[in-house]
Amino acid sequence: MAMEIDSAEYQLRCQLTGHEDDVRGICVCDNAGFATSSRDRTIRFWSSDESNKRSYTTSKILLGHTSFVGPLSWVAPSEELPEGGLVSGGMDTLILVWNLATGEKIQTLKGHKLQVTGIALDGSDVVSTSIDCSLRRWRKGQEVEVLEAHKAAIQAIIKLPSGELVTGSSDTTLKLWKGAACIHTFSGHTDTVRGLAAMPGLGVLSASHDGSIRLWELSGQVLLEMVGHTAIVYSVDAHASGLIVSGSEDRFAKIWKDGVCIQSLEHPGCVWDAKFLDNGDIVTACSDGVVRVWTTHQDKIADPAELESYAAQLSQYKLSRKRVGGLKLEELPGLESLRIPGTSDGQTKVVREGDNGVAYAWNMMEQKWDKIGEVVDGPDEGMSRPLLDGIQYDHVFDVDIGDGEPVRKLPYNRSDNPYDVAEKWLLKENLPLSYREQVVEFILQNTGQKQFTPDPSFCDPYTGSSAYMPGQPSNSVAPTAKPTFKHVPKKGMLVFDAAQFDGILKKVSEFNTTLLSASEQKHMGLTEADMSRLASILHVLKDTSHYHSSKLSDDDVVMVLKLLKSWPLTMLFPVIDILRMIILHADGAAVLSKHVNSANDVLMELIKKVTTSPPLPANLLTSVRALTNLFKNGSYHDWLLKHRGEVLDAYSTCYLSSNKNVQLAYSTLILNYAVLLIEKKDEEGQSQVLSAALEIAEEESVEADAKFRALVAIGSLMLAGVVKRIAMDFDVVNIAKSAKASKDAKIAEVGADIELITKQS
Repeated sequence: MAMEIDSAEYQLRCQLTGHEDDVRGICVCDNAGFATSSRDRTIRFWSSDESNKRSYTTSKILLGHTSFVGPLSWVAPSEELPEGGLVSGGMDTLILVWNLATGEKIQTLKGHKLQVTGIALDGSDVVSTSIDCSLRRWRKGQEVEVLEAHKAAIQAIIKLPSGELVTGSSDTTLKLWKGAACIHTFSGHTDTVRGLAAMPGLGVLSASHDGSIRLWELSGQVLLEMVGHTAIVYSVDAHASGLIVSGSEDRFAKIWKDGVCIQSLEHPGCVWDAKFLDNGDIVTACSDGVVRVWTTHQDKIADPAELESYAAQLSQYKLSRKRVGGLKLEELPGLESLRIPGTSDGQTKVVREGDNGVAYAWNMMEQKWDKIGEVVDGPDEGMSRPLLDGIQYDHVFDVDIGDGEPVRKLPYNRSDNPYDVAEKWLLKENLPLSYREQVVEFILQNTGQKQFTPDPSFCDPYTGSSAYMPGQPSNSVAPTAKPTFKHVPKKGMLVFDAAQFDGILKKVSEFNTTLLSASEQKHMGLTEADMSRLASILHVLKDTSHYHSSKLSDDDVVMVLKLLKSWPLTMLFPVIDILRMIILHADGAAVLSKHVNSANDVLMELIKKVTTSPPLPANLLTSVRALTNLFKNGSYHDWLLKHRGEVLDAYSTCYLSSNKNVQLAYSTLILNYAVLLIEKKDEEGQSQVLSAALEIAEEESVEADAKFRALVAIGSLMLAGVVKRIAMDFDVVNIAKSAKASKDAKIAEVGADIELITKQS
């Protein structure tokens, strides 16, 4: 078998459709088939298609995760699981155990605070890793061990044939574990370690964001380094034949033998995962939502029509991404546009000829278009290089001079001397040359050129003074040039302060009448005196201009809290709305705080009550709005920090609500939490809020305003710096690109903000 695999090229065997979004993970399930996980929140189990021996068919679809699904692990058949099982981890922080015979989940393991990134089986134990830096061991559905295994997000875990566990992390290291003890740390990668695999008889394979794959002995010695990918390498796997396969953001699955790439399998999108089947076939998971199987077995290769169709698909994909002179190739006019005469001598026009852009110039004397030649952009880099005044640069920065001056555009190419660029730019913008050093430092900082040697010979032509050198005192004070952002960082808290007080009173009165007319609920009803008191409370709350001086008594607040405790769930929402406005009332909020900070925390009781499954949208909406308003009052900040985990967990699925107002309320809660946690420098809290905001940003069904607020939260958290690396691991670059392409102007602007943050060193 090994010789047969080595000597033949891989070709497409079949394409498997069904997932509605990126396919993220693959799990080979012995000879039963294989499973795939997806951003569409599903897991699909694929088995041989009896009607087409080349293909596979979906035999099970597993539904249970509320966000995208990542790692999968196979559970071999047993008495309890006659057809075997699967363990899955998701962005929703959950680990689910599935019975493949029934397609039902049989266990839900809760404990991780952020996305689950890796799963391994150690005997009957489940071992999991997460962005939260922890390694957790689960036995019979219970958490039995928690290790703070790395100082940064853990991205992968495997179990070796010899019994040890290996983890890979954003701290750039691998760690070898025997039980709860780390017995070796592998250092060598220069960026996040994203994927791991056992190499039979040799050691461990690792895939990294640094673009390389490494083979390590268990002693920590590097046996091989494989370099060939041009972007992040997400996954790696090995076969008994000695072949290795890797998947990358560069759209290729590469096959390696003895450290040399022997074949590259091109895809129309990022290759998130690649795995060998026992027979040597390769399964790949792609961002276009398609699972592909590749084979060297001649009788299994796809028929010529399907191979031709795939080649056309690749060609079309590349065409859609190719740019000429900053324009998409597919948007260029065809040759027929040359039938239209030019308007001036030398006028140029770029047209599409096949897969290329060709420039023509108008010859006024001969009244015809003369061909100049082919227009070429560099690969991918040219696609994102900004333009200024029709010229393309590596960078175009926004520079805020301050003092009410307009924001200036500063263009820069990495091959330029930053001192020359700064000097020419200051003269062009009619700014003092004393600013030169600040501009140079700004350029170096934002392009990552830390080793550039300052120019000591510079002399200001107007003053004769030399340039300011870092470490020396400066006689001039110049404002610092810095990138400007449209929507981040967010400052201050958002509140929901509009209320239909007459409508609230009317609804409470209507519900009260219903209670009084039902004998078994009559004791819950309000008396006329109670209704009169409630009307007075609403009168105080309605007069917002006197919030600073008007009063609410303890009896007033207690009455509202009593209704929250005793009234049926279906009747709570107008009462919660009253609570929402009490929170914004200075005196009312102070009175309420006594009941919040007591042994019987009324807010936590309310949260548990209204989020009981299935929750009512009206209760979710009013309670999330009420909690959001707490941020306006500093005396509630400690409570919000203390209960952050419980609050966010309780409302974690609100972004999936079909009610757009619920989505917006939840997104605002997340944004306020981001602002507070940045202020408090709470890294763990920022990580949890970042995870929640990313879920909102990635969900296509979320309405525009809710998505905008989530993106502002992401940008603000990243700009604060503490969780920027975690965001990069969460694929925030593609989230920013997607936002920039939005038709909604605000979303496009904040997408540009986030993209700029990702490019800052």
